[in-house]
Amino acid sequence: MLRVSAVAVFLATGLISSALALDEAAQTPASQEQVKKLVALWHQHMDGAHTLIEQRSAFEKFMDSTPQPTRVQIKRVDADGVEGDLMWPARLHHAIGTRAILYIHGGGFFSGSPRSDRALAGTLAKAASADVLLIDYRRTPEYQFPAQIDDALNAYRWLLESGYRNDNIVIVGVQVGGTIAIGTTLRQMQVNGPLPAAVIVMSPITDFAATGASLDGNADSDPLFGKSEFDALRKAYLEKHSPTDPAVSPLYADLSGFPPLLMQVGSHETLRDDTLRLASKAQTAGVDVTTEVWAGMVHQWQLFPFWLDDARRANQKVAEFAIAHFADKPQE
Repeated sequence: MLRVSAVAVFLATGLISSALALDEAAQTPASQEQVKKLVALWHQHMDGAHTLIEQRSAFEKFMDSTPQPTRVQIKRVDADGVEGDLMWPARLHHAIGTRAILYIHGGGFFSGSPRSDRALAGTLAKAASADVLLIDYRRTPEYQFPAQIDDALNAYRWLLESGYRNDNIVIVGVQVGGTIAIGTTLRQMQVNGPLPAAVIVMSPITDFAATGASLDGNADSDPLFGKSEFDALRKAYLEKHSPTDPAVSPLYADLSGFPPLLMQVGSHETLRDDTLRLASKAQTAGVDVTTEVWAGMVHQWQLFPFWLDDARRANQKVAEFAIAHFADKPQE
């Protein structure tokens, strides 16, 4: 079953202008002001960074300036050759927990790290009462597809080997981390391996052929991710791989049998249609899909719960979806 917001219904039926009108009415003035301040900070840190390596450094410095999570504990682990941070709600001792979230950060495949996403991951650890594994997967331009999916798959299987049951594991991915999360699950399906209880993705790229209308239609409303950024990361990630290869672009994959799926996207994002089209295809394949289109939000807004009220609300929705699909739910 596909559950969508009112905005998504308008978009799915092709009434783009009506959807945007509804969107502007839905977003509060306070939310608009918060997004405006975020965009200004983004430009302050990211303008002038041109190469992928320069952008990686600028993004890390930006996220280093943001608050660290509180009331959590963090341990560095080796997840079958993939380094990562295991985070859990603060308590005196940590035997292996019951529930786990495999968290895959974004950053265009070339940037981002466990540090950049700790605030969001910490929120999920506490709200979902779960252990969260933030993996430090290999990045471009040093490593191309499918190294990133290989690393995520190894980390997922490490969780299984460590004692977490698959029906108590949820995979969460932000931006291209969402792309990797879907690709990881599809790879696990190909070998008939145990699947996660659910998959949650936030603004993923699902079509590297770049056929989504919002790439151009929202070019002026999403200053955090545009067509030029898309082209640069696609070139570094794919090299000579076909953008319509189902292993690369989930939009062209067979989604039959995919676990329950939550997709979040901002109405102002250039990648809005990547979410809506995959959600529609998943629904046709019989997948239990929940789609949330957040009014006025720009790319990867969920990373900033310390600045955006809508990020805090979106993160709570993610935690609630995870809890609803864990086999062993937290005690209230």
